[in-house]
Amino acid sequence: MIITSTNPAHLDQVVGEVELGDADTFVAAAQSAHDAQPGWARIPAPVRGRAIAQIGRVVEANAEALARLVTAEIGKPYAEALGEVREIVDTCDFFLGEGRRLYGQTVPSEMPDKQLFTFRKPVGTVAVITAGNFPVAVPSWYIVPALLAGNTIVWKPADYSPVVSEAFRDLFVRGGGLPDGVFTLVQADGAATFEGLSRSLDQGLVDKVGFTGSSAVGAEIGALAGRHLQTACLELGGKNPLVVTPSADLDLAVEGALFSGFGTAGQRCTSLGTVIVHESVHDDFLARFTAAVAAARVGDPTEDVLMGPMLDAKFAERYEEYLGWVAPHHKVHGATGRIGADNPRDGFVGDPGAGLYYHPVVVDGTRPGDRLFDEETFGPIVGVATYRDLDEAIAMANHPGYGLSSAIYTSDALEAFRFRDGISAGMVSVNNSTSGAEAHLPFGGNGKSGNGSRQSGIWVLDQFTRWQSVNWDYSGRLQKAQMDVGELTGDAGFRLGS
Repeated sequence: MIITSTNPAHLDQVVGEVELGDADTFVAAAQSAHDAQPGWARIPAPVRGRAIAQIGRVVEANAEALARLVTAEIGKPYAEALGEVREIVDTCDFFLGEGRRLYGQTVPSEMPDKQLFTFRKPVGTVAVITAGNFPVAVPSWYIVPALLAGNTIVWKPADYSPVVSEAFRDLFVRGGGLPDGVFTLVQADGAATFEGLSRSLDQGLVDKVGFTGSSAVGAEIGALAGRHLQTACLELGGKNPLVVTPSADLDLAVEGALFSGFGTAGQRCTSLGTVIVHESVHDDFLARFTAAVAAARVGDPTEDVLMGPMLDAKFAERYEEYLGWVAPHHKVHGATGRIGADNPRDGFVGDPGAGLYYHPVVVDGTRPGDRLFDEETFGPIVGVATYRDLDEAIAMANHPGYGLSSAIYTSDALEAFRFRDGISAGMVSVNNSTSGAEAHLPFGGNGKSGNGSRQSGIWVLDQFTRWQSVNWDYSGRLQKAQMDVGELTGDAGFRLGS
């Protein structure tokens, strides 16, 4: 089956055509990766690190071209797309150094003439399945550390970003000089992927699964891996809160909420879901926020805009469903729906009829129990709620049960620390947006947002390595731990028990 990828900002523009594989394609790729893994693991880690460094340099040299392709295929504004490509470079730069670390430990033994050690071992073959809203940055968070640690990869990207995925694969394989089977791309739809993954797990060809996508699909992936006594690395959705306190710099909070809520047209797992504003500053904040949204530049992603189109028609259709969740007690600010000649937006950049463009929406009066408050809304819609004290704000922030990203705007250090202590999210920002990550800080969530696994930094290595312990006894006799217990003596100093 051949699919055609079109530009969501200009639907009549074809980005490319890609042939989709089936479940057999996935299994064959897993077999190839499984066969190649022992050889790749035998290559010294510092040498693998140099391959990662070379990939980083090749991506850096092609950054603008790759960013333009990201913009063309998913409609992400170019500045954001270029920042995403730079995340690959940052990740490669960080993991070059880990090739000379991958530290274990030397541990003291309770026995004489005995040494204890720990080592990191690669898990084996890793199946990586990613979404297309970050079609190159997020895959690199899995693939770079997994390769560095000595694993081989089967990568299945989103079916709405296939051309970018091909370019990403070519930069990695050719740029890093990777041997055959070490990194294989499989283009397939969801059903074929799930069947192929299941069969590969049954045959012992896949040792770890990494998945970025919706909470619903993540639960299925996690259950499938669990049946094979594996723990998947899951990075899922979010309903990310941003709390505005009475001491907040309101203009800064508005700027943070604008980028958090409407960057990438609200199609990030870390996008802002609900602004939770103290009652004393609610009206002032809301007036400033809605004015900023009304003035924001929306349109052609090759221009200087806050947000471009929806990623794909399926996300546009789903977003229209979210607009149906508006309840009678809500107040909608601004126009809603698809932007066009009959539903215009002032200052639109470009031709709204050419692509999948939608109005950014602010909905005031949301509260726990509302679908708009409780459930992830993947698109340019932000709820606003009101709170009376910080304990209530924290309870509201935790209510949806996701736990990915969060933010608080405050000038009070005590409020910041109380929020950090009480929030369930895996990531907390103080006076910054809910979006954004750095390559050396752990990324991931809890609850509906994931199973506690983390990407980025040294922490992701726990996903792609297993600890091996070694005890080396050179006493010349059998020493039995916990049975032959040594003790101090007054004369000899130490005596081994029996």
